[in-house]
Amino acid sequence: MQENILTHYQPLIERLHDTKLQVWADHFEEIFARQFNSKRWGDIPKWLDGLAQLPDQKAKHTDLNNSQVSFELDEIDVERTKQALMQLHPWRKGPYNFGGIHIDTEWRSDFKWDRVVKGISPLKGRTVLDVGCGSGYHCWRMAGEGADLVIGIDPSPLFVAQFLAMQRVAQQQTAWVIPSGIEHLPPQLRAFDTVFSMGVLYHRKSPIDHLMELREALVSGGELVLETLVIEGGPNDVLVPSGRYAQMGNVWFLPSVEHLKIWLEKVKFKDVELVDLNETTTEEQRSTEWMRFHSLKDYLNPEDTTQTIEGYPRPLRAVIRATAP
Repeated sequence: MQENILTHYQPLIERLHDTKLQVWADHFEEIFARQFNSKRWGDIPKWLDGLAQLPDQKAKHTDLNNSQVSFELDEIDVERTKQALMQLHPWRKGPYNFGGIHIDTEWRSDFKWDRVVKGISPLKGRTVLDVGCGSGYHCWRMAGEGADLVIGIDPSPLFVAQFLAMQRVAQQQTAWVIPSGIEHLPPQLRAFDTVFSMGVLYHRKSPIDHLMELREALVSGGELVLETLVIEGGPNDVLVPSGRYAQMGNVWFLPSVEHLKIWLEKVKFKDVELVDLNETTTEEQRSTEWMRFHSLKDYLNPEDTTQTIEGYPRPLRAVIRATAP
């Protein structure tokens, strides 16, 4: 099974030959086998079947610079194609336009991208890593900004399948999604000009270790773009939820912006700067036909929507940029 998936990645493997990233690419077979053979993911056969049913044609036109990452196709069987894409439910990050089929994902990830891209260094010509990339929506947008190479990593084979649904028709060599966590990157890689970590830090039991992993993936002088949940407060304020936060069981630390800056500076990042601070709305995160489970409105206190259902401050997200030493 993993061999069939890995064949899609031969152009990337060849491209990474004799680069700093070859040491990582040499382990792709092991990485794909670990995730696609894991008993944790019981729906893998369904996801692969959905991929196999998608149109076997190259997009006439690809648009990576609008809110919907769009792939224009020749005439397709819309109902059959939609059902194949539905086999990859739930779609969390997007939106996408697949041959006229609007994939209305849970997150309007374009909202986040608009906030992020306004305050970071231009991506043109850069080698980029996107940690916790999901389906790769932001990877496509990074490619649209002119990045030379974008590699997204996320452990879930579902997100790789969603990326491959788009790659099946895009047939490009700039953006890729690998089924891996950052802990499986070779240590002290120092290979990426820009590293994004968006929506990951608060899921890490050791946020300091995560920041050091991000630092070690960057070239000296490279740029970290960090997007994470924060709380209002001063330099000594950190929220450690006693149980769930907004119904998420794997939220460990929510620092204030000032405290987050201290963490970054403690691990030697320089020029730490707040780019954006934004309260998540139910327009940006919500249930849809393509993500039919509970979403943000179900996680807020119905009597006081300034709080989560557990009584914590509602989600507030910061975007911070910093320079690697």
